[in-house]
Amino acid sequence: MGLFLAQLLTGLANAGALFMVASGLSLIFGVTRIVNFAHGSFYMLGAYVGWTLMQVLPGMVGFWGAILLAGIIVGLIGVIVEICVLRPVYSAPELFQLVATFGVILVIQDLTLMIWGAEDLLGPRAPGLKGIVRIMDEPVPQYDLALIAITPFVAFALWYLITKTRVGILVRAATQDREMVGALGVNQSWLFTGVFFLGCALAGLGGAVQLPKGGADLLMDFNILTSVFVVVVIGGMGSLPGAYLAAVIISVLNVFGVSYMPKSTLVLMFLVMVVVLMFRPFGLFGKEEVAGEHGQVGEPERPIKPAGLPVRLLVAVGLVLLGLIPILGSNFTEVLATDILIFCLFAASLHFMLGMGGLVSFGHAAFFGGGAYVAALFVTYAHTPMELALILAPLGAGLAAVIIGWVCLRSTGVYFAMLTLAFAQLLWSLVFQWGDITGGDDGLVNIWPSAWASSNTVFFYLTLVICAGGILLLRHAAHSPFGYALRAARDSARQAEAMGINTKRIQWVAFAFAGAMAGVAGGLFVFSKGSVFPNELEIARSFDALIVVFLGGVKTLSGGWVGGASFEAVKDYLTRFEYWRLALGLLIIGVVILAPEGIVGSLRKLGERLGVLNTGEDKR
Repeated sequence: MGLFLAQLLTGLANAGALFMVASGLSLIFGVTRIVNFAHGSFYMLGAYVGWTLMQVLPGMVGFWGAILLAGIIVGLIGVIVEICVLRPVYSAPELFQLVATFGVILVIQDLTLMIWGAEDLLGPRAPGLKGIVRIMDEPVPQYDLALIAITPFVAFALWYLITKTRVGILVRAATQDREMVGALGVNQSWLFTGVFFLGCALAGLGGAVQLPKGGADLLMDFNILTSVFVVVVIGGMGSLPGAYLAAVIISVLNVFGVSYMPKSTLVLMFLVMVVVLMFRPFGLFGKEEVAGEHGQVGEPERPIKPAGLPVRLLVAVGLVLLGLIPILGSNFTEVLATDILIFCLFAASLHFMLGMGGLVSFGHAAFFGGGAYVAALFVTYAHTPMELALILAPLGAGLAAVIIGWVCLRSTGVYFAMLTLAFAQLLWSLVFQWGDITGGDDGLVNIWPSAWASSNTVFFYLTLVICAGGILLLRHAAHSPFGYALRAARDSARQAEAMGINTKRIQWVAFAFAGAMAGVAGGLFVFSKGSVFPNELEIARSFDALIVVFLGGVKTLSGGWVGGASFEAVKDYLTRFEYWRLALGLLIIGVVILAPEGIVGSLRKLGERLGVLNTGEDKR
């Protein structure tokens, strides 16, 4: 009984810092409707700033003062980010805002590296709270008890601010109806800035308060990010009571999971989220999500049209030039071009689901990595030839997409996106922990092409044919009746239903089709590298594809593969420098603000303005 109580108290202590961070994210989303993926970065900054202040502020007063100052400083940094990065894109589609916050993550990562260095920082012990208290003969750190006592005060302060003050009334009003708040004469810009300050300050406070338990390191942002989003989604986006309850549930379950089911710790919170959202699609205390003013990917514009003759000629010339790479380029160029083609097909598959169907997925890597593992497993254990494995890869990925899509499409918006992330993490955990079959962290190796395709040149041409064919197939599907029905479901589900279109079924088919095409890319990937590892299923791979789709242009059918080629080429160049994340992050932010239509959309506009190009391209 003593051990059980000690573990319960540890879980409640962990829930304290998690609630502070999650409550900040919940406030920001509730008012601004921005899915702030940089929230983990402010948590990391809180830890680093708090550690620095603790070195110069002595004693117990200095320790707690450093924590409060860290929260305020991080909140002010958040104000700078809100004014410079987010304020220009408040009226943009939600995907654009999400990509902008991802750029902020990259910038803060490298700035933190430049200021504090790469070494982990050991958090100082809390003065006066360095010992333990024995409860039923079980040791419990005094600092854990302090966190348990502090958290309700933070929760009460937030409750009082939101429910009993004029500022809180405005915040709640903005959560319910932003347009009405603006019509009443409230300056929405400064209201958003104030809420963003408070949310970032809470994240910084959470980062600083956990220092005695964990210290500070450069991986803190991504390590906390998924947990925070899971907590906010389970509790209900914008609900502070929901965030508190979900933080307690997740933290306590994780503590007991470590003791009694250690292999479950990687997926336990995602399993909880899947179960909750299956029965409560908007979280425990959440309400039906109000989409952004311009939806997930933007308002439809003019009807989609097949590409005009100039664009077709341009594509034909591009394919001919690609075909000349083995003749004119080096062996390295062949390998790089193969990687780019595979990534282009992966990005194009996500773009079909996202751009055509308005379905923003955070876990599309599940099908890319899933297709790679299907091919690798068949080759390893059944000695399947490459030709058959390349057929089985999209079948396996497509089957997984059918099952996952059936569950995820019960929800919409952010909840849909988080469910796709949950399933991707579940598959990653299965691959990572099922070491006897999948090789675990060591992956599967020696997965090479058949003898006739063993040379880099032949495999490059095989990849070129399959990837170009796959992209053309996706494009053909966009111009088919199925593609038009999918866009109708995206633009106005009610009108589409009134016309007799089963919108959920159409979206389900599109989800499965996109997953299968990602599986084709995954199958090619494993044979191009000769191996596959669990990181191909990770969230970072999905985010790469999301960024690529945006950079290419969400509202163009060519956006996926153009963005993929551009991103891989730029990344290959930038990664040669020490602070490449800073440069890439600034590039992403610049594109979001200055050229939100992406590469293809901007070039098309420029061509039309100059009267040089009448593309007939697919602006929607």
